[in-house]
Amino acid sequence: MIFCIDRVSVPCYISHSIERVNTVTAIAVFASGRGSNFRSLVQHIQDGQLSCRIAVFITDNSRAPALQFARESGLPVQVIHPKQFSTACRFGEALLEVLDAHQVDWIVLAGYLKKIPANVVARYANRIVNIHPALLPAFGGKGMYGMRVHQAVFEAGVQVTGVTIHLVNEDYDAGPIVWQEPVVIRECNSPEAIARRVLEVEHRLYPKVLEELITRKPRVDGKRVRWNEAVYDSN
Repeated sequence: MIFCIDRVSVPCYISHSIERVNTVTAIAVFASGRGSNFRSLVQHIQDGQLSCRIAVFITDNSRAPALQFARESGLPVQVIHPKQFSTACRFGEALLEVLDAHQVDWIVLAGYLKKIPANVVARYANRIVNIHPALLPAFGGKGMYGMRVHQAVFEAGVQVTGVTIHLVNEDYDAGPIVWQEPVVIRECNSPEAIARRVLEVEHRLYPKVLEELITRKPRVDGKRVRWNEAVYDSN
């Protein structure tokens, strides 16, 4: 069975037979839309600022601009939609076959709008990372993504929002928080202005924190991610 429509489809029957030839950390990037954070990660890898390789790009949206960018970048791609499967578990099994085939170490979510199935979360416990455009637990949860978040932030009248990078568990936006950075939006007069300001921080922050995660491997203690020392200077 092949869960893909692209030239680099990997049959599941060889998923356990590929010999690892590269010891660099292999990540799978999941995205559903434009993929601006995905593009930022690719650029940081190319510039030598992020010491991992993208083993496969996975999307649920065959029309996603991020998918076109992945193809143009020569990356292996997979299009897998949960509606193809009768249960979340079967959806997860399909994802795991692809992840196994590409020997993925970490899953990096970059604007992926589908819930990660429980069997994938279990297999990749504390190795799935997401970025959220607000300071969780505020303005998070099911249905809170993209401009919906910025609209809610704007309507709430808060003066500070931010970016949260967190590990993924079985609940929406509820995994252990890895890093947060506040963003002052006092002068922003629209949700779009908030989005632009926050996105600049996302593009700067995500690659740097991801680098620390995959190279330093901090300890996860319940809901807390514990580092041995300061890991990132936001300046």
